[in-house]
Amino acid sequence: MRALTIPMLLAVLLVAATCYESHESMESHEYLNPFINRRRANDFIQAGSRLEAISQERIRERHKAPQERQREICEDYYPCELYAFRHGYAAAYRHYFGRRRTK
Repeated sequence: MRALTIPMLLAVLLVAATCYESHESMESHEYLNPFINRRRANDFIQAGSRLEAISQERIRERHKAPQERQREICEDYYPCELYAFRHGYAAAYRHYFGRRRTK
């Protein structure tokens, strides 16, 4: 009986230690209402910086890196895209579009 009591006591202590829920997580105000209204959500971003960020994004869209333009050209041409899966987009672009043939 004593041999069974000690493992049972250890099992109860182990369950109590792992299943203990602290009340610290319930103390925060977000526990009851995790969502905030739109005005409070947007308070930390000023309108000027938001507009500036949008314009910077538009500028980046207009001026793409040469590698990105080459990759988009290669993605539009299916044989080039298949070649790129095996050898990479730079090699595929050079293979299909690297040298232009003129008469």
